[in-house]
Amino acid sequence: MLRLLILLLTTWTGSAMVRVPLRRVPSIRAQLRTQGVLEEFLKDHRPDMFNRRYAQCFPPGTPSLRLRRSSEKIYNFMDAQYYGEISVGTPPQNFSVIFDTGSADLWVPSSYCVSQACALHRRFKAFESKTFHHDGRIFGIHYGSGHLLGVIGRDTVKIGNMTILNQEFGESVYEPGSAFVTAKFDGVLGLAYQSLAEILGNPVFDNMLAQQIVDQPVFSFYLTRRTKTSTPEGELLLGGIDEAMFDQPINWLPVITKRYWQIRMDSVVVQGGRSFCQGECHAIFDTGTSLIGGPTNEIVRLQQLIGATPTNSGEFVVDCARLSSLPHITFILGGKEYTLTSEHYVRKEPFGFRDLCFSGFQAIDINSPEGPLWILGDVFLTEYYSIFDRGLDRIGLAHARHPIQ
Repeated sequence: MLRLLILLLTTWTGSAMVRVPLRRVPSIRAQLRTQGVLEEFLKDHRPDMFNRRYAQCFPPGTPSLRLRRSSEKIYNFMDAQYYGEISVGTPPQNFSVIFDTGSADLWVPSSYCVSQACALHRRFKAFESKTFHHDGRIFGIHYGSGHLLGVIGRDTVKIGNMTILNQEFGESVYEPGSAFVTAKFDGVLGLAYQSLAEILGNPVFDNMLAQQIVDQPVFSFYLTRRTKTSTPEGELLLGGIDEAMFDQPINWLPVITKRYWQIRMDSVVVQGGRSFCQGECHAIFDTGTSLIGGPTNEIVRLQQLIGATPTNSGEFVVDCARLSSLPHITFILGGKEYTLTSEHYVRKEPFGFRDLCFSGFQAIDINSPEGPLWILGDVFLTEYYSIFDRGLDRIGLAHARHPIQ
């Protein structure tokens, strides 16, 4: 009996955490360049429309799309780089999704979707699922280069060996434009707080907590670097942390506003130069944004300090020959310094017979009651193991252990 009890306890504990392998998606720019359509795409998508991730979801003039509650976000899925696999329905239908700490909703394409983007991705067939329940409500997100419309339903969702029952999710039925056409993923699974959700009901992780299927109210990300020879997989761990992935200590930062994963940031310091965000500002941790974003006036000055110059497409590039001489950028969070070198904040991509080096900073203006927000996206999070603690409403950061390149 003692052996049986030990076996049962071991089995239960093992099922209370799940590891989700995360694959890194090549940037949309690289995909378009490979297809030979980059220049044509940039003509039709101004950078201010293409790169902005956050704005009002339903601007004035679209009353037919309004829900009973408002929103203030949109998503730039174009450069979101890390995705993993889930299933929806019974029997399970598989989808690849971005695990996004900058949003709170789950959506996948519907079999009834009429857009080209849906035709190129896996689509949910509600009529084939024995556990599907139609909701009847609609949802919509307005994008700078298009918008997304869909209907809401409930069904069984599986992530690894974990099963979430009666999960609210969206089925997109209209994805106009080319924003989703080249995406490697099918949909998005949001991991932010419920107050940020468009779809009424519990987000996925909230349901995991309510249904008591995780060991701890914690999830953590290990995001990998892209090397010249390979693109190793990262990992999302639901229900705990993996101490083998990082070096101690962990620096804990309290969440200030329970919408985004939002914290106070002490300052941003350019080596040998000026400081930004002086006297405190706020930042959000966002796995669905590839770059580091900040207020336009400060990002423009930061680009100048690292010697980045704008291109006709609106992006900023630096001279690849000068990378070793570029300054370090230090983010001071909770009194601790998090320093990025040019190796971390410059993205080098092949272009013909040479490389182009793109700045990892972008201007994104997000107004909040606390003032303009900075976004610490994948450029930052790749260097640090990040722990999102819903039990104590805090974020932990520790140096990630990456293989020597």
